[in-house]
Amino acid sequence: MLEKTFDPKSVEPRLYAAWEASGGFAPIDDPAAEPFSIVIPPPNVTGSLHIGHALNNTLQDVLIRFERMRGKAALWLPGTDHAGIATQMVVERQLAAQGNQSRRDLGREAFVEKIWAWKAKSGGTITNQLKRLGASCDWSRERFTLDEGLSAAVRKVFVTLYKQKLIYRDKRLVNWDPHFQTAISDLEVEQREVDGHYWHFAYPLEDGSGEIVVATTRPETMLGDVAVAVHPKDERYRAMIGRAVRLPIVNRPVPIIADDYADPEKGSGAVKITPAHDFNDFQVGKRHALPMINIFDDFAHLNDNTPVEYRGLDRFAARKKVVEAFEALGLLRAVEKTRHMVPHGDRSGVVVEPYLTDQWYVNAEVLAKPAIKAIEDGDAVFVPKAWEKTYFEWMRNIQPWCISRQLWWGHRIPAWFGPGGKIFVAETEAEAKREAREHYGRDEPLAQDEDVLDTWFSSALWPFSTLGWPQKTTDLARFYPTHTLITGFDIIFFWVARMMMQGIHFMDGQVPFKRIFINALVRDAEGKKMSKSKGNVMDPLELVDDYGADALRFTLTAMSGQARDLKLSRERIEGYRNFGTKLWNAARFTQMNGAARAEGFDPAKVRLPINRWIVGETTRTAQAVTAALDTCGFDAAADGLYRFVWRQYCDWYVELSKPVLGKPDEPTTDEAARDETRATAAWVLDVILKLLHPVMPFLTEELWGQTQGLGAARDHKGFLMTAPWPQLPSSLIDPQADAEIGLIVETIAEGRSVRAELNVPNSARPPLLVIDATAAQRQVLRDAAPLIMQMLRVAEVRIADAPPPGAIPYVVEGATLALPVAEFIDVAAERARLGKDVASLASDIAHTARKLGNADFVARAPEEVVEENRERLAEALAAKAKLEAALSRLGAVV
Repeated sequence: MLEKTFDPKSVEPRLYAAWEASGGFAPIDDPAAEPFSIVIPPPNVTGSLHIGHALNNTLQDVLIRFERMRGKAALWLPGTDHAGIATQMVVERQLAAQGNQSRRDLGREAFVEKIWAWKAKSGGTITNQLKRLGASCDWSRERFTLDEGLSAAVRKVFVTLYKQKLIYRDKRLVNWDPHFQTAISDLEVEQREVDGHYWHFAYPLEDGSGEIVVATTRPETMLGDVAVAVHPKDERYRAMIGRAVRLPIVNRPVPIIADDYADPEKGSGAVKITPAHDFNDFQVGKRHALPMINIFDDFAHLNDNTPVEYRGLDRFAARKKVVEAFEALGLLRAVEKTRHMVPHGDRSGVVVEPYLTDQWYVNAEVLAKPAIKAIEDGDAVFVPKAWEKTYFEWMRNIQPWCISRQLWWGHRIPAWFGPGGKIFVAETEAEAKREAREHYGRDEPLAQDEDVLDTWFSSALWPFSTLGWPQKTTDLARFYPTHTLITGFDIIFFWVARMMMQGIHFMDGQVPFKRIFINALVRDAEGKKMSKSKGNVMDPLELVDDYGADALRFTLTAMSGQARDLKLSRERIEGYRNFGTKLWNAARFTQMNGAARAEGFDPAKVRLPINRWIVGETTRTAQAVTAALDTCGFDAAADGLYRFVWRQYCDWYVELSKPVLGKPDEPTTDEAARDETRATAAWVLDVILKLLHPVMPFLTEELWGQTQGLGAARDHKGFLMTAPWPQLPSSLIDPQADAEIGLIVETIAEGRSVRAELNVPNSARPPLLVIDATAAQRQVLRDAAPLIMQMLRVAEVRIADAPPPGAIPYVVEGATLALPVAEFIDVAAERARLGKDVASLASDIAHTARKLGNADFVARAPEEVVEENRERLAEALAAKAKLEAALSRLGAVV
């Protein structure tokens, strides 16, 4: 017999260990089985499970469990990313805590050894956390972006692209993090709004005839100015174009140039041009062949390209000194306070500098073309389709991809420098030396590039490098291309697009995945982004401790269709935990009432309407859930399961079957009917467990195992995880049974609504009158009278020609019924109450509608506030319609 309650804390670790030990997470070894593969978006090896991981990995697990049960060779390939800058930061902090030792004190080799030691000890944290969530990855195939196989793939790709002239070295601007002294990607840049100033500086014309005023938020960069730009059509400056100003402090002449970048409507209309320290200025500099003067070193201290008194100063100290100098020179024209966006390193927290350095680049424009065409042609599809626009906008305007990082942890760039600056790119040092020998005619000393590759470079190869490429492995032949990628919209550019480019280029034009499902961003219950500073972060592991993994998984699955944002609350999770409890209790009821699998049970042959009805509802649900999961409609699948299990099975079938089942230890007048109902209940429960398993694997697996004794053995004797998915034909749906049971169910449900709306006391027992119904409907209601009397709390069910005074009519399935309730309520008081409630809702509706009708409010208010008002309006309209219907019913009472 089942325990009274389900205990996740004891069940989950026991079941997971048993699943893993069984080998059931690996794809079945059947050459005829259709392959279905997913590669996990590799979490950082430094990471801990956050709520975004929980959503993303829950959806992946739902899909892989579904396809595994459908008999496919389902592979969910796990792994972690070495996360260059994040991991290096963790270990550097540890070194600092141990005595102010830096990586430079240790040296490269010793420092990297320490990172590997940290990885061996602490790097598997997130893997174990994923297991707590129930992730059924094939851990025997787990990969790491720095393992030897993946490193070989990275070297192969770099060398190949270099020889194809798609990788090259260039001096360009990058986002530079002075704390880590490395270039960082756009993804690692966080824009923060800060208080600042616009300083207005006067640059005297070189001939002494006047001045041009420019404004800047970064005065220190003026030391690297090489021009002043004005718009070619700006009449104020047309005569000055081609002349020069004398750059203060530096005392260097710089030209006045004409360029459309200068905005006549903004400030003075003239802008200073510093190509080495501003991305827009860099483009202006290229257009006009201007010199590019870098005034910073790697730590953002001023270098030797600045006047002597500024050299070695921190950039912000230099800023203060520059402003003081302009003031002393009488050239500071104005200072305005402003709030503006300033880029910061998301990990270091320091201000990022545009910085001119030599870096390695990929010609992404060439690689992007076939990746764009693949989406255009439908070789891979986005779900939802709207995300294609985001993909296309970035890919069609793609810039060279900076792939080098000035770090020590990562894939070291396979390039060696020889005398004269000659570069040798090869997969091994031995190969580079051989090429150098051929070039110089003798052995010469070579020095390997100190830089490592951007983490995204190795993770771009993930769908095929993890399967063994460049070796022609069995896994690669069987599981590439993968089927579905589930990821967040924030890395469409940085990961999805780059996997598309590299996969198509290196895998003979084959896309790396056929479908890209973009999941929502998890926010708090008010729609606000979660952050530690706001104190609204929800820890998935804490939620699993409090509610169980299944409750969290079901919540995330059910809410996954909420467009861009998913509003999560503990109340929702608690509600879905109650759903699990409801199913557990229903299973206990069927067990206690002798539910038993019958040998050779055929759902097509049941005879009782209640059993034919539940078989049909089960079939509809199985078909709907299958169709939803097949198309990544995770929320629709969860919603269909919730409604069927809670309403049709637990609320109605269990209640409607009680008269047939009687008491387990007492005889009944129709033993065959009881046996059929017991067998049907057991069959439906088995189907429910199968359908629900991908979303709630622990609860369903435990019920599967604990209900093994329900009569005859199941066809499948192993874990529910590997049981066959229900494939139920439409022929099991019986329209006549649907009509009969539907009439009974709606009679009771609608009658309950009437009682609730009008505050009819629970103790009241009015009759239920059948006013207008077909002969068949009357017979159904007569036969079901004892059940209706009990569940609707009415004194009798009788046929009547017309409703008497004080009766509330309602229509069900075309039949008119009535509940005489006037004697049990104060009609006038109820009319007044309902009228007051309707008026209050009407006022709320008008107020909210006015706000939403205000274009300025919709444009300026935070997105979550606008969405909250839309939801409030929809809820108020629905509530008002319901109360108006109740008022209308009361209008018939005299």
